[in-house]
Amino acid sequence: MVGDAGYDLEDLNISRAGRRFVVRVVVDRDGGLDLDAVADVSRAVSAALDTAEEGGDELVAGEYQLEVSSPGVDRPLTLPRHWRRNIGRLVKVGPLTGRVVGVDDAGVMLDVAGERTAIAHADLGPGRVQVEFSRIDEVADDELTEFADDEDADENEDGLEDEER
Repeated sequence: MVGDAGYDLEDLNISRAGRRFVVRVVVDRDGGLDLDAVADVSRAVSAALDTAEEGGDELVAGEYQLEVSSPGVDRPLTLPRHWRRNIGRLVKVGPLTGRVVGVDDAGVMLDVAGERTAIAHADLGPGRVQVEFSRIDEVADDELTEFADDEDADENEDGLEDEER
């Protein structure tokens, strides 16, 4: 259901808190999430849980609290889509700290102290976004490498999709 709506399910956790359950759903998508997207996912998951309960499938028996969120910056970057969604950000992977300047099917291109370093996905290991106190728009556009992608076809000349405006 989450995938059909265009989101990636990053994590699902069900725990007990007293008499009720807490259902935590972490979703993401290219371009990130806004509050409307979180509300859409929340309604869809709630409806699915209610339908399952009415049909006798008690995934969560009794009362539950639903929490839907996007991944935080502390989430490890492990999949190619995680790296792609963090182009332009400073990351630490193994002993290297660099800026993600490109991602394709083969791997990730990092700018480490002004030097480009290509690392294959299989050789990466988990990366972590480094919190910076400068703005991403301070990174010059010519420092970022764009990779051809079918999804880019829907973008305007400034690189933003119509919904992001």
